[in-house]
Amino acid sequence: MDALTFLATADPPPQRLYVLSGDEDFLKRLVREKVLGQLLGGADPDLAVSGYSGEKLDFSTVRNELETVPFLAPCRVVVVENADPFVTNHRSALEQYAARPSPVGVLILDVRTFPESTKLAKALPEAAKIACKPPAGHRLPAWCVERAKTGYGKRLTAAAAELLVERVGPTMGLLDQELGKLATAAGTRATIGAEEVEKLVGRSRSADVFRILEAIGDGKPGVALSILEELFAEGEDPLAVVGPLTAQLRKLVAVARFTAAGLPLGEAMNAAKVPGWEKARQGCEKQLRHLGRRRLEKLTEWLAELNLGLKGGNPLPERVQVERFVVLLARPRE
Repeated sequence: MDALTFLATADPPPQRLYVLSGDEDFLKRLVREKVLGQLLGGADPDLAVSGYSGEKLDFSTVRNELETVPFLAPCRVVVVENADPFVTNHRSALEQYAARPSPVGVLILDVRTFPESTKLAKALPEAAKIACKPPAGHRLPAWCVERAKTGYGKRLTAAAAELLVERVGPTMGLLDQELGKLATAAGTRATIGAEEVEKLVGRSRSADVFRILEAIGDGKPGVALSILEELFAEGEDPLAVVGPLTAQLRKLVAVARFTAAGLPLGEAMNAAKVPGWEKARQGCEKQLRHLGRRRLEKLTEWLAELNLGLKGGNPLPERVQVERFVVLLARPRE
């Protein structure tokens, strides 16, 4: 079951063994809070919940905890964090436990991966396997709108949600932090608009890279350089700028490759994982037109040269290398 589906379900069926898989820790926290609230009701978690790290954990320790009758709580809950090695080392015991779980305990396993092909995964109902992965980028603004409503009792406008994602990036925990700040600043006002986001939410590194790419697509090397100067003046390391910039430029290369193979532009963007919100799509199309076929064909080679140069292969200062690269992309086509 997808974590967002689980969180939106009013009363999901309780399980004796849960597996929370994926790399979105913020979603895992929300899912865990909902599971514990459902299992314990108003009972004090300190009296019923035990937490362990899975690196060197014995199954017997977990089993004993799960069989212990809870004190002033409906059930005993054992949470195993970083549970991938625990699952690997005790897979057979977990398979047996899944078939006959404790009547007084609930086990929650927090793992990064949980292949559906394993016997343990096949033994568990879908409601017990909760995939905590971030939604696709184009779904994040809608998630922010819903989270503002359910988590903070505020109406976040669509324009504000898109701007928030643009500024903060795709990390759900950071987005939630900013929503909390916006809700606090809004006070008794029911609606949060784009002007509040513009005023109160700082730009993340990914947002600054988005601004650089916008300037490249507009063919404005001076604007792109001024953004770089801002970042360098704030102490940003050139390699830290090049990392997210490289990731976005590789998407442009992928889009160009897919369109050359005959895919329509929209499908090519989908295949290259370009975010689906309108501004991102428009920016991608503009950057493709500006760069042109010749530069797009050379882009992978140029990125490799820049990466090598920043690691000591070029005697020029690192910031100069990055500036020259951005000017090469932003200047008008010959």
